[in-house]
Amino acid sequence: MTDPVIAQKSPMPVDVEMGKSYFWCACGKSAKQPFCDGSHAGTDFTPMKWTADETKRVFFCCCKHTSGQPLCDGSHNKL
Repeated sequence: MTDPVIAQKSPMPVDVEMGKSYFWCACGKSAKQPFCDGSHAGTDFTPMKWTADETKRVFFCCCKHTSGQPLCDGSHNKL
């Protein structure tokens, strides 16, 4: 598997906590989107660790095509 699975064509809002680390699913196969559940095993993908710099709502990419990994940059609008 070299191309990620498009989990959905819209971002997922998540309320994050300052200092907490999150592991974003890069392959798109996780059942716990936008986070990793280990479904990438056997692929070329690994989850991306992201640590919140403040407590706020962010929008994680679920199309897996963002250039601003792990956050949405609107790339889903071009798919």
